[in-house]
Amino acid sequence: MHTYYHDAELPYDGSQLASLFAYKRFGLQGDSMTAFCGSCDIPWQHMVDQEDVLEASPIYSDSMLHFIIEHFETPLTLMVTRQRLLVMLAKEQLETLSRRALGRRGDDLYFEGRKLSISIATVSPVSGLIHFALNLNTQRVPVPAASLAELGVAEPDRFAESLMRAYTDEVDSIRLATCKVKGVD
Repeated sequence: MHTYYHDAELPYDGSQLASLFAYKRFGLQGDSMTAFCGSCDIPWQHMVDQEDVLEASPIYSDSMLHFIIEHFETPLTLMVTRQRLLVMLAKEQLETLSRRALGRRGDDLYFEGRKLSISIATVSPVSGLIHFALNLNTQRVPVPAASLAELGVAEPDRFAESLMRAYTDEVDSIRLATCKVKGVD
């Protein structure tokens, strides 16, 4: 699985959550996990979470650390499972770094009851996709929000590299675990 941290600002508007994003943008063919920092402003036509659409909940932040994951030939249930795995790994790492407790509800992380992250998993005709992002600051976020800065994460690039490594190691470990068991009748 390819990983790549893009060190230039890249705004996220939801259109990046599409098959072959990493290949077309960064030349990463196959399963991939990319990360970058940038604003987040998702217009309704790019909103994947229909609950947000029905509740007319805008998704906006001046600055977030974004992750986009693509796994080919993967059904939605497996992508949602991988999404939850990613969120749990992020929670684990952030609690270790900050020595503070975070909350998790489904695929969202919270600090002191304020929303720290956004996330969605979906599928395209050829792949499964995840977008996960963490607030770098809380300016103009439309809900009570927390940020990585509050948790003492001053270098989002280092955190991104660490989380990408943890996720890919876990996915590789799961794959290897499936290759060592004998089937039963």
